[in-house]
Amino acid sequence: MTGSPKKPNSGGGLQIGRRDALFAGLGTGFGTLGLGAGPSAAKPRMAEAAGAYSTHGIVPADGAIAQTATLQAALDAAANSGTPLFLPAGTYMTDTLEMKRGAQVHGIPGRTVLKSGGATIFTAENAENLRLSGLVLDGGGRSLGDDGALLFATGIADLDISDCRFVNSGGGGVTLRKTSGRIANCTFGKIATAALFSEDATGLEISHNQIHDCGDNGILVWRSEQGEDGTLVCGNRIERIAAKSGGSGQNGNGVNVFRAGSVLVAQNRISDCAFSAIRSNAGSNCQMIANSCARLGEVALYAEFGFEGAVIANNIVDTAATGISVTNFNEGGRLAVVQGNLIRNLFLRKTGEARGNGISVEADTTVSGNVVEGAPAYGIIVGWGDYLRDVAVTGNVIRKSHIGIGVAVGTGAGTALVTDNLIDGARDGAIRAMKGPAPLGPDLALESAEPFRNLAVYANVAR
Repeated sequence: MTGSPKKPNSGGGLQIGRRDALFAGLGTGFGTLGLGAGPSAAKPRMAEAAGAYSTHGIVPADGAIAQTATLQAALDAAANSGTPLFLPAGTYMTDTLEMKRGAQVHGIPGRTVLKSGGATIFTAENAENLRLSGLVLDGGGRSLGDDGALLFATGIADLDISDCRFVNSGGGGVTLRKTSGRIANCTFGKIATAALFSEDATGLEISHNQIHDCGDNGILVWRSEQGEDGTLVCGNRIERIAAKSGGSGQNGNGVNVFRAGSVLVAQNRISDCAFSAIRSNAGSNCQMIANSCARLGEVALYAEFGFEGAVIANNIVDTAATGISVTNFNEGGRLAVVQGNLIRNLFLRKTGEARGNGISVEADTTVSGNVVEGAPAYGIIVGWGDYLRDVAVTGNVIRKSHIGIGVAVGTGAGTALVTDNLIDGARDGAIRAMKGPAPLGPDLALESAEPFRNLAVYANVAR
């Protein structure tokens, strides 16, 4: 059953409800009693209460009836008049609402609840200057139709979503295409697929959100074709991300970047993901800076496949199958800086690739100033077979690994420089030449590397 739409004020004048009148009266009373800042301060307060927002006659039915038509009429009237729509505390059962240019909807954080009847709650297309704040979008655990998210928007310039909660979705949380703007200070929880999916962004910031208990991924930053993106993913808390749809890494990630160039992923806290904290696939010039990552099921920080340019610096990884992997030179993956990271408590996986490495790199990369402790395989592995070119490994500290540093010496392998590293407690050699998974020859921290013409190894300390 759908509630009857409330007729907007046909005169186009200001609508003042009992709530607004009450706030206005309180403002005047405080000014008269001298408890506020005086009559001159009361006027802006009255204007804010009465004029900055309007309810357009909306009253919550606490989920007893569907209010789709009433909400849509109020949303349209508010957008047309340039007035933000305010939804008082309560539960509003609704199907899909369309946001038009300039639409703004505000509520009381945690108390204004829009509950889905089995469809996407908000959609928007080819609009600008849209705002949502203080709302709870609750999917009720249902499937959400073709768009599959609580909010779906495409072609939006300047979308601003803040202080909202997206919960209990049988699909996704927020899906954006060709959109610019900001999603900040929001909570995403109990989402069946991904909390937030962005494709072909045109200038997007995703910051200071809390994301937890998602079925497949936390934040996805994708492009339909490889190219510049520039999305900022900063200051988010992401935890308990599963991989319920399976796969070998496309699911189970805190942040997943695919084909999107120049994405900055910085100062996030990411924990308890089935696969990676941050996984960049074919994302050139991706930066992973100062993230705190814990309890990851596979590679914590991953740059893979056809990328050019990655900076992975000043991160902490505590408990993962591999700390950092910069790989797929055979697919064009190259050019990276891996610097100043702290990696500890690594483990061998019981299924799939065993891993157990601190840092893995292949081509055109510097690895410097990192600390790796507790790697059951390699502290640092440089290249694999013939896939090695121009790697410098300098000034790292490696403690308690099986092999400290392993370097590929295949017939087609390029040059590696290994110098000024401190390696303590490596059980099967501090620095070893590697032919595939098999070590060759002596410990190069103790003996000359002259037999291996692609290696320059000197001034390392092993004990």
